[in-house]
Amino acid sequence: MIENKANKDLERKIDLYINGELDAEAADDLWAELIQDDYYLDYMKSAANVKAIVEQRRSEKPESDIYSIKRAMQYAAAAAVILITATLGVLNMDSSGNLTVSPLSDIGLEVIRNTEGVSESVTNEVVRKAIRLATDGQVEQAIGLLENELGETSDSQTKAEIALSLGSIQYNKGDYLASVNSFELVVQQQDVEALTLEKGYWLLGNTYFQLDRLEDAEQAFQRAYELNGAYSRVAKTYVDALGSVSE
Repeated sequence: MIENKANKDLERKIDLYINGELDAEAADDLWAELIQDDYYLDYMKSAANVKAIVEQRRSEKPESDIYSIKRAMQYAAAAAVILITATLGVLNMDSSGNLTVSPLSDIGLEVIRNTEGVSESVTNEVVRKAIRLATDGQVEQAIGLLENELGETSDSQTKAEIALSLGSIQYNKGDYLASVNSFELVVQQQDVEALTLEKGYWLLGNTYFQLDRLEDAEQAFQRAYELNGAYSRVAKTYVDALGSVSE
């Protein structure tokens, strides 16, 4: 009975988190529990997916501006959960209870449940087309399309967004050397959005990690951590883990 009550309490916390109703300290405590509980980590993913589907369907109906804003905020929270839980899949406990890390096995492209299969947050039409091509198995066409577009744009933010998508597709293909070049291009851009830069450092760190360039990986994760955004907590875990290896 006590165990069942504890599980119900954890489910309640998960539901509150998905709805954006947990403060930062409570959210940190929740993630500390979830890292060690695969069942409820999967529960979190499932709950976020269901919520996202429901909210997407609701968005197809007429609604007031106030409700629309609230729905968008909740949907963003659910999307954040999916992102974070996917990231936590590379954190593991060893037999001694110490946290170990490994690079991402692949990078999730921004594919969600709508008629086009691409997140509405992706506004660049070439990037949207490339994502559709890649998810349909036409990887080389997607890479070629993005490389051509990259050479034709001079806008820093646009260049960074294209390079992020290009690097992600190259990473998933296993071409880490090409992926490093793409992600390095992202972090070299001036005056780009903080989240874009942070994601660039996070993915660059993972790519260095794949290439066994551990010192470079640690430095990239450190930069992601210092930007203090969506990837900050998990990046700090990687910094600490890689730092202990080099000591």
